[in-house]
Amino acid sequence: MGTLAATEAALVEGIDAAAMLQQVEAWCPINTGTRNLAGLAQQAALLADAFAALPGDVRLAPPAPVEAIAADGRAVEIGHGAHVVLSVRPEAGRRYLLTGHMDTVYPADHPFQSLTWLDAETLGGPGTADMKGGIAVILAALKAFEASPQAASVGYDVLINSDEETGSLASAPLIAELARAKAAALTYEPSALPDGTLAGARGGSGNYSAIVTGRSAHAGRNPQDGRNAVVAAADLALGLKALQGDGLAINPARIDGGSANNVVPDHAVLRFNIRPRSEADAARFTAAIGTLLREVELAHEVSIHLHGGISRPPKPLTPEAERLFDLVRRCGAALGQPIRWQSSGGVCDGNNIAALGVPVVDTMGVRGGAIHSPSEYMIVPSLAERAALSALVLHRLSGGE
Repeated sequence: MGTLAATEAALVEGIDAAAMLQQVEAWCPINTGTRNLAGLAQQAALLADAFAALPGDVRLAPPAPVEAIAADGRAVEIGHGAHVVLSVRPEAGRRYLLTGHMDTVYPADHPFQSLTWLDAETLGGPGTADMKGGIAVILAALKAFEASPQAASVGYDVLINSDEETGSLASAPLIAELARAKAAALTYEPSALPDGTLAGARGGSGNYSAIVTGRSAHAGRNPQDGRNAVVAAADLALGLKALQGDGLAINPARIDGGSANNVVPDHAVLRFNIRPRSEADAARFTAAIGTLLREVELAHEVSIHLHGGISRPPKPLTPEAERLFDLVRRCGAALGQPIRWQSSGGVCDGNNIAALGVPVVDTMGVRGGAIHSPSEYMIVPSLAERAALSALVLHRLSGGE
């Protein structure tokens, strides 16, 4: 361990690693796939009870309405779970935001539902790393920070949302509300690498559905009277791939449409994802997509309606973010935890927070790996390690030693 003041040492020594592990073991067997509203409600109630141990008010915030495009092109509302919000000392002049998510990528019928000890220090299971382990870190870090003499002069909000894995569309307005005027933010995604490396700059992400409307006809008697929506969608997919280049990746992912083999299809939906590295790359896509849509419409005599947008703006490392990263690095050194960071192609709520001008470090959660797979695991000693790191960061952010 590096150099800690006596007050700082007292903060981290009080962290209860056993209690953190018990929380993870209780929370992870609850299936909280983003569409499993019953499981999310059960988890939210447990989290509300757990965070009630901190000063302040805990509430369940309703999800914002979200529309998605069905296979037939209709806009349908998608249900989401409530979000857990804790607000502590809202009157304080200096306040922080800490965020995590309770949802996982594993639906209720997925075979990966239970915990398995892989060795003495490695626990496998759904959400262990991504990110119920991270939620346990938030709670333990804040309990430790509340013992700091600096805590009484600052405040914070905690948001545990229910839809991060699908883009946080039902929590985006709440993220924006809670991030407003915050001095700094910490988000508890797992570390970028099992050694604890943090994610630095991130690209952005956007999801789209292109609804193509053509004209049906008999495929044998009068195909010339039809306008094939599936062919137009395929042409659009090829055009999208041609738009990508340095700084912009585009992934046409799925085409829905068509009916019987002897019918020229009059309907198709092309779903695609874009990954702009910077705001300039996002602007380049926005400028190009309109031209491409018009070209495909004219070539195939169809109409195309584009639904969706960029839900995760690119997150560059600003000078303010670099200062926050440097504080985390120095706190890690004081705790004997070497900290480094690297750019990441992944996205998270940290993208949304940074877009609001708030410096954020968004991989303050546990060390682990193989997330979004049945091999997901958490390195158990990192629970206490990361809780100590966050407690010390909050203490020093607030004017401590």
